[in-house]
Amino acid sequence: MTLPSSIPMTVLVVDDQSAVRAALRALLSQMGHQVLEADGAEEALRSFSQHRPDLVLLDVEMPGHDGLWIARALRAAEPDGWTPIIFLSGRRHDIDLWQGIAAGGDDYLVKPASPMVLAAKLRVMERLTLMRRRLVELSESDALTGLRNRRAFDARLAEEIAAARRERSPITLMLCDVDCFKAYNDALGHPAGDRCLTAIAKLLAQAAQRPRDSVARYGGEEFALILPGTPRAGAASFACKLEQAMAQARLPHPRSVVGPRVTLSGGMVSCLPDDTLTPARLVAAADEALYAAKAQGRDRFVSIELAPAPVRRPVEACLL
Repeated sequence: MTLPSSIPMTVLVVDDQSAVRAALRALLSQMGHQVLEADGAEEALRSFSQHRPDLVLLDVEMPGHDGLWIARALRAAEPDGWTPIIFLSGRRHDIDLWQGIAAGGDDYLVKPASPMVLAAKLRVMERLTLMRRRLVELSESDALTGLRNRRAFDARLAEEIAAARRERSPITLMLCDVDCFKAYNDALGHPAGDRCLTAIAKLLAQAAQRPRDSVARYGGEEFALILPGTPRAGAASFACKLEQAMAQARLPHPRSVVGPRVTLSGGMVSCLPDDTLTPARLVAAADEALYAAKAQGRDRFVSIELAPAPVRRPVEACLL
């Protein structure tokens, strides 16, 4: 019997019996899911942290830490998230179901669960997973442009700084501001201003083509671009490409002090992150470069390279 699945998921199966894991792996694979396996608490937590599965199928009775303990540990490992947990257990009393739900489970099936019942439960969890993904997208997207919003930008910048530090690779942050945008709105109205911002957002997204490049609406008429693996020279090349794209777009601006078309000013900061670098320090440096670009006449990009923070040495006490 074929049990199709609406969306493929990564499922972590936690059970100390290899035969049970093998049977579940066969069933889940038939449904189109990717299966991870763990035979105890330590391996389950490690796999959960590394792979972030979409669903956990969890046995209750296991040597060492039982499934209830594991469920509580999994919930503690993602305080801001939610991964569905379905218990599979030989225990069938009402109190067992209550304890499973209280420990963080979302459903409780008594072994041996029929393939049809398990498939139906997975369908429910698939729907919940789709709803959660959609809610996350909405919470992290700018309503006007569809780019990442400020909240998502802050999280992504912290992640990329940490990754650059681990990989010992450079990172560039760029802040862009639409020149004389208030005058644009005053002349053409806010609906036209919204269309202008949407067009620029699309242009920026097209320019940032690499998989890890990230574009966000930082606020108002300001945009932010995170360019991992990009040194200062690469950032300068990117800025030239961006200036060319803006010139080719020929978006008219009736009241710009720069010229007859919409232009961008940009500040770029590139660095090789050390242990002292924080997202706030990188943003402050990019903002300083952006201010310099505007002070120099707008319609340009100013690039700086961020030096490592000075090492603070402890002051030794002088004994008299």
